[in-house]
Amino acid sequence: MELVWGRYSALFYTGAATAFFIGMGILFGSLWFILATASFFLFLTGLVDYSQKKRAVLGNFPLIGRFRFIFEAIRPELRQYFWEADSDELPYSRNQRSMVYQRSKKILAARPFGSDENQYLEDFNWLNHSICPSKIEDDNFRIRIGEGKNAYDISVLNISGTSFGSISPKAIQSFSAGAKKGGFAHNTGEGSLSKYHERGGGDTIWQISTGYFGCRTQDGKFDEIQFAEKAKLKQVKMIEIKLSQGAKPGHGGMLLGAKVSPEIAEARNVPAYQDVISPHKHSEFSTPGELLRFVKKLRDLSGGKPVGIKLCIGHPWEFIAIIKAMVQVDIYLDFITVDGSEGGTGAAPVEFTDHLGSPLRDAIVFVDNALIGAGLRDRVKIAASGKIVSAYDIVRVCAIGADWCNMARPFMFSIGCIQARDCASGHCPTGVATMDPKRYRVIDVKDRTERVYNFHKNTRFALKELLEAAGLAHPSELNRRHIVRRLSASQIKLADQIYPKVENGALIRGESVEDARLSVYWDRVDQSSFQPVC
Repeated sequence: MELVWGRYSALFYTGAATAFFIGMGILFGSLWFILATASFFLFLTGLVDYSQKKRAVLGNFPLIGRFRFIFEAIRPELRQYFWEADSDELPYSRNQRSMVYQRSKKILAARPFGSDENQYLEDFNWLNHSICPSKIEDDNFRIRIGEGKNAYDISVLNISGTSFGSISPKAIQSFSAGAKKGGFAHNTGEGSLSKYHERGGGDTIWQISTGYFGCRTQDGKFDEIQFAEKAKLKQVKMIEIKLSQGAKPGHGGMLLGAKVSPEIAEARNVPAYQDVISPHKHSEFSTPGELLRFVKKLRDLSGGKPVGIKLCIGHPWEFIAIIKAMVQVDIYLDFITVDGSEGGTGAAPVEFTDHLGSPLRDAIVFVDNALIGAGLRDRVKIAASGKIVSAYDIVRVCAIGADWCNMARPFMFSIGCIQARDCASGHCPTGVATMDPKRYRVIDVKDRTERVYNFHKNTRFALKELLEAAGLAHPSELNRRHIVRRLSASQIKLADQIYPKVENGALIRGESVEDARLSVYWDRVDQSSFQPVC
């Protein structure tokens, strides 16, 4: 009974079926031999399962055990399409993705029959509106970055770092062309400026990482001549030095040689078909003062274009040391891109993704307070990046300290990404996150350009309507008093009452501040080291 109905039943029945079909073939003809061949193949597969020792389930349940691996493989798709609730953020909810798809296709992104949010749960938050709404004629909200003739008026919403190599050529070109049509910017990511960015023609923020891709010597050091040549291109509007990334702060990356095609090698200035290593830290500087002198060098080499840094907030004293260094050496960043730990990437260690780095909103408040305390807030602008998807998300982070926002994954949704979460394999089903020409051939650049443009335009329009409802004229007028948060069933506070406050220039004047991290470390750091003085 164990043999027939138990663990080995599939093996028994395929063997019996093989014998039966062979007998029928002898009696009635070749069709039965075809069936015998198929059942014999299954029988042999079952014998292999029974004999192997690597997978215990297959050894104890030949053939039948394979269903476990099949269902395990398609579990994410089954969950996403059949059992996931509309509001489950894994990492983006169906509601969020649907909103992006609808806005990118110019379909009305409205929600009938009321909100499906539970507005009485802890941490629910909202924007306070005004009984005297404003009327905004132009929703082309701009923020000026830098000084002089090469200062850049950036849009309130832009495309975050998306590297050529991680993202397919047609996806890169669609992003850049959409940015050109919509008048906003596309960040290259650490993969450098490629011919597909140039082909798209959109305003570009060139990100310089620890590997100095696109401006490096053969041994991986920074190359001034290569940098100056690209940085002075009209299309390049700003330079961003990447210190760390929200999804994997403190972790360098590696692009395997098999993936380093001649096109990628050309963009990154590395040898083709050899492993490309992104070191954990920069070789051009090791102190806050050296970082700022490197910033000045890049600004001079680019002809005065704005230069900033991107980082995920970790040890508070390291960031405070950068702020204090600006005061001490009289060299200033033009902007700081704050990448929250909830940011995305093609692949990262699970522990890094889940438990390393500061989440975006807490980091924005800290960076804003540090700049205010040092009297630099008007001079240094703040960008926010990390799981921002809607106009309300933009409002919320601008209210607590950001000047503008960057999005990557929502723009990926706009060109067809379905959140398959298969980015690292190179087998992206929609051709967005792959370098396989047979897969990205399905991307129509003209169509996807329009979708990128539509998503930006319609999100900006939704932002305009929110600002009008709040009685405001520009995102720069938002502050922490505009956002309300439920802390418990009986306690509701303004963000201004929740987060610590700092008076302008208080750190310079030696005054006490509410943010304990600033008060503890300000006098213990300087431009000579990222480490505090004990």
